[in-house]
Amino acid sequence: MPDIKHFDLDATVETVVRLFWRQGVASTGIQDVVTATGLNRSSLYAAFGGKQELYLTALRRYLEQRSQPMFRRLAEDERGLPAVSEFFDGLIEARCSGEYARWGCMVSNAHAGAENNDPEVRAVLDQHHQELRDAMYAALVTAGRKGQLFPGADPGACADLLALLAYGVNLRSRAGADAATLRKTATAALDSIGARTAA
Repeated sequence: MPDIKHFDLDATVETVVRLFWRQGVASTGIQDVVTATGLNRSSLYAAFGGKQELYLTALRRYLEQRSQPMFRRLAEDERGLPAVSEFFDGLIEARCSGEYARWGCMVSNAHAGAENNDPEVRAVLDQHHQELRDAMYAALVTAGRKGQLFPGADPGACADLLALLAYGVNLRSRAGADAATLRKTATAALDSIGARTAA
């Protein structure tokens, strides 16, 4: 097996992200990591520390490479509500089809697991939530400026609602909810704040 000086750290972390994402941290033992990465335990421990440190590395990588780019695109999109609708369409498609279908979101999965009791894990979860909510808020402020929201709609409260909806999509898709049902729910939520007028 390769030693710590001769393995691809980036590829190893990506393998571990997929492992924890698919199986969850509670169901993944260090032997699973050894098998998936092809590294021996001593190399893993020397590079990352124990299983919890390895999980935190993976969780932070997921946030940086998978969540934050989506949030940035949404926040910077100048279309308003159509951008939010597209965000949910893409999220539902990713959660229900393709390579990662039925894996849910690694962050949402952590919200639902015992690992969220760890302060460092909780800090990543809180960061993710704030960035998701902020991206929704930015898109809704744009929507309000374009006259796409119902009169009196509060962009902040709507951002909170839509952030919670995103978590629901992630968790329900992992439990087997079909894409059509999730899209219907997302459409109803968007219609409630004025999406039909923005189409």
